[in-house]
Amino acid sequence: MRTTSVSVFRIATTGPGDVSGLMDLIGSGAIDPTSILAVLGKTEGNGGVNDFTREYAVAALCTALAPKLGLSPAAVEQRIAFVMSGGTEGVLSPHITVFTRSEAERPAGLSGKRLSIGMAHTRDFLPEELGRSAQITETARAVQAAMADAGIGDPADVHFVQIKCPLLTSDRVAAAKARGNTTATTSAYSSMAYSRGASALGVAVALGEIATEVGDADVLRRYDLFSKVASTSSGIELMHNVVIVLGNSTSSVSECVIGHAVMEDAIDAAAVTAALESVGLGANPQPGCALVNIFAKAEASPDGSVRGFRHTMLEDTDISSTRHARAAVGGLIAGLAGTGAVYVSGGAEHQGPAGGGPVAAIARLSD
Repeated sequence: MRTTSVSVFRIATTGPGDVSGLMDLIGSGAIDPTSILAVLGKTEGNGGVNDFTREYAVAALCTALAPKLGLSPAAVEQRIAFVMSGGTEGVLSPHITVFTRSEAERPAGLSGKRLSIGMAHTRDFLPEELGRSAQITETARAVQAAMADAGIGDPADVHFVQIKCPLLTSDRVAAAKARGNTTATTSAYSSMAYSRGASALGVAVALGEIATEVGDADVLRRYDLFSKVASTSSGIELMHNVVIVLGNSTSSVSECVIGHAVMEDAIDAAAVTAALESVGLGANPQPGCALVNIFAKAEASPDGSVRGFRHTMLEDTDISSTRHARAAVGGLIAGLAGTGAVYVSGGAEHQGPAGGGPVAAIARLSD
């Protein structure tokens, strides 16, 4: 098995099209553009169907990286996994997190498991497959392929699985209808939840968190079925799933490690603290241990309450519940982490227990 070195860079942005921070790091030699494997970003859009800040950010990054890699912008998008999550409500701060991976020699004396990353893609889906068994099955296969790419054999070493998945548009629904097929929903907004949910169930199947006998009827209904490490985000800009597996592996000599916990609800501060403590941070941080970033899912509890008290996130016709949830969970995590530059994505269907969600922390160690 090859030995790799994985590095992680959190870079602030002034807008969806701002690539200056990344270009500065490339110019200084801190980042080798050929080693970039994935970019996760938070953009200041609405996070909905018509959030074009995600596509704008990807286009800007691909255009900037194209001459550095000697590729066309389209080829850059095929080479690097770009996952943009719209919505920086409250104290959340727009930023990108860049993951690089390169071949490396194992330093003498280095032991234990370090941060590793793997990537895979599903095939393109037909509109009528979104939110259904086909998406679950193909996602499970891609997760296993990404684990192999990361050099991770034990599902217990997987701490976060980030997926970018498609959504339905009126044109896509019409195309399915023209073939004599129906889609899981005709609502573009609802399709985001179906796609996220099916993708998350695919992660759970791949990691053995749930039985493989799961299908169409379980998506957005069986909320007792979920993954503790899945984070899925829907977008209009693709028709396949991009799968990024983050975990710890003996094949990595990274300076970083990753750990996770599961938030039971939107105010579960103890889970955030547990995630930080799992990588040597928290109330009593280990010397030389520094936070790189936190990744979490946020959701308005579908039963309309948090710890016995009613919430109004699902009843606000002015602001989407996902925006409320991102602001609430983002504020909680920012207060504990000491920064608003954290990755909090809305819509946690089958991603952690209903109303909660996974939270993962990456820390850099100084050996």
